[in-house]
Amino acid sequence: MKKLDLSLYVISGQHLAQGRELLAVMEAALVGGATVIQLREKNLSGRELVAAGLALKELAHRYGATFIVNDRVDIALAVDADGVHLGQDDLPVTMARQIMGPDKIIGLSTHSWEQALAASKLPVDYIGVGPVFPTSSKPDAEKPVGLSLVQRVARELSVPFVAIGGINAGNIQQVLAAGARNVAVISAVVAAPDVTAAARELKNFVAGGRKA
Repeated sequence: MKKLDLSLYVISGQHLAQGRELLAVMEAALVGGATVIQLREKNLSGRELVAAGLALKELAHRYGATFIVNDRVDIALAVDADGVHLGQDDLPVTMARQIMGPDKIIGLSTHSWEQALAASKLPVDYIGVGPVFPTSSKPDAEKPVGLSLVQRVARELSVPFVAIGGINAGNIQQVLAAGARNVAVISAVVAAPDVTAAARELKNFVAGGRKA
């Protein structure tokens, strides 16, 4: 059985780290309770991605967390990451599963009920549902799906999911009340003045929501 705690899923890359060193930002998030860290880089070379991936994997495992590579199945395999997160336009999930084998984690972004339903029938370990709210972290993000999609996925699908998109300390309770048990964040943690404190605050909200 794969060990996968999705409760606080923190995404970053050097371009998202507000000029700070990526490893330092991610370690601060892990100290604050991040259970998954994802490397999202659009502009690095393959060699640079491998170097970053190897360092982040070692860091995540030191804290008992899961390390995921965004989009790039080849990089995930090269660094022996725990898994990969795919978008709707990336390599098809069934093909990624054939390449990566049964033991690696595969996640898939979904932006509508139809996509979430289709994803639930694929060999994925979890799906991302969002963006729940408007987000500035991803300029090409889909239109916000709102809390109604979170509610429907929580109610009607059994696949694990993380709510993502514009989630922060001010609105996370709405997301949890809609049925989410896990949240993925970027700027709410990695752009915070105190990354560890921001992660810890969100993790406490999630833990409280799971008890409720």
